[in-house]
Amino acid sequence: MNWVSGLVVYLLLWWWVFFMTLPFGVKRDENAEEGHEQGAPEKPMLWRKAAAATVIAGVLFVGVYYIVDSGIISFREMSLTLG
Repeated sequence: MNWVSGLVVYLLLWWWVFFMTLPFGVKRDENAEEGHEQGAPEKPMLWRKAAAATVIAGVLFVGVYYIVDSGIISFREMSLTLG
């Protein structure tokens, strides 16, 4: 895997994990001011969730890199058999 495809895989994993972590720890603002959505989170903790997504995506990327680099899954062989 070259660095461009590695970067793309990491970014896709990061966004996937980030969207999965968004609902964790969300508490509704019971005393919402006028003009604010009542369902909006009181403290979304986005920095903490971004940091968690970075670590988790890094671990997943190492696994994906190992699988692709070791040849367990070969996309070149799959393209030859399908083509």
